[in-house]
Amino acid sequence: MRAVNRDASRPALSAWRFVTVFGTVSLLADFVYEGARSITGPLLASLGATGLVVGTVTGVGEAAALGLRLVSGPLADRTKRFWSWTIAGYALTVVTVPLLGVVGTLWAAVSLVIAERVGKAVRSPAKDTLLSHAASVTGRGRGFAVHEALDQIGAVIGPLTVAGMLAVTGGDYAPALGVLALPGVATLALLVWLRLRVPDPADYERDTAPAPSAAAGDAGRLPAAFWRYCGFVALTMTGFATFGLMSFHLVIRGLLPAALVPVLYAAAMGADAVAALASGWCYDRFGGKVLLTLPILSAGVAVLAFSGSAVAAVAGALVWGAAVGIQESTLRAVVAGMVAPGRRAGAYGVFAAGLGAAAAAGGALTGWLYDVSVGVLVVAVVGIQVLALVVAMTFRVCSEQVDDGMSPSRYPVDTSR
Repeated sequence: MRAVNRDASRPALSAWRFVTVFGTVSLLADFVYEGARSITGPLLASLGATGLVVGTVTGVGEAAALGLRLVSGPLADRTKRFWSWTIAGYALTVVTVPLLGVVGTLWAAVSLVIAERVGKAVRSPAKDTLLSHAASVTGRGRGFAVHEALDQIGAVIGPLTVAGMLAVTGGDYAPALGVLALPGVATLALLVWLRLRVPDPADYERDTAPAPSAAAGDAGRLPAAFWRYCGFVALTMTGFATFGLMSFHLVIRGLLPAALVPVLYAAAMGADAVAALASGWCYDRFGGKVLLTLPILSAGVAVLAFSGSAVAAVAGALVWGAAVGIQESTLRAVVAGMVAPGRRAGAYGVFAAGLGAAAAAGGALTGWLYDVSVGVLVVAVVGIQVLALVVAMTFRVCSEQVDDGMSPSRYPVDTSR
């Protein structure tokens, strides 16, 4: 009787199938919103926006996408309605994007741009929590890495599709953004199907042994290791240049035509996917020490991307993509290992908000230093990343003692059905 009950409680999909289907959901969603984000600036300009308006709107949007997770994360933990938060966030995104192509006023377009980013804030902590349960079986590094790799396929296809539609229609934004309604509908349909098949992904994690550091999160406060980890990540992000600044450098220095910048961005997203898979496998195999490569890559971005050589600058953009791949996959996997399931969505909200604040500060810092001197920018970024390495090693931030505490041999066997 016990055996029958235990089997009945198992999810209808294997953990790997759950991860790959969820990754396909993200692929379709990225197809939608990355396609729109690739032309947000020109679209707003066509409605009369100034450079200040574009910069402010996109900045407010990113702040909303990250900062509001401080609210959505704890609320998801409190209500335990992780699927509802996830579906609502995706719905807000896939509805607002096609409407961008048909609104005729600047204020309406601005509202939709910000609403799309709010959708990301609504869904992300809950989505990461759902994914973390299945990843506890597949290996947290590998689970988040495969999800990120699939995600980035959409990030490549979306902008290229929009660019193709603009070329065919002579620059008409309505059909270029309207076509994104198709993957948007597919996103919601697949998400609802997955929710019906696996109503409670926490079942994946019920038979796994909790890590000692994760158990600390059950006491009502996030564990100290989590806060040290957030400090390390924030420091690396403070010295991390944005693609916007790199593309600015490429164009104004005459290293690359503006028309090729989206192609380079797509290539960087490909590097993102490859790096996510590699770092995820290494994390499960060797532990948190793999994160020590992040400050090294971030320093390499500055050295290469802001050089006077087109080849070196392009290489720097690819290294930037690889660093983003680690940020978007393995960094999130580590959080799942440090915090117990009952506090995990809130922890993801705190982590994302801190990451966003550090990224904003880093963008402002590197932009200001670029105007002062490219040489000063490179030296400052390298110095910050060296400091991040010292902090990580001094406080053992990336040691086995503060990662998920689960060696690959302790993961349950995931058999497909």
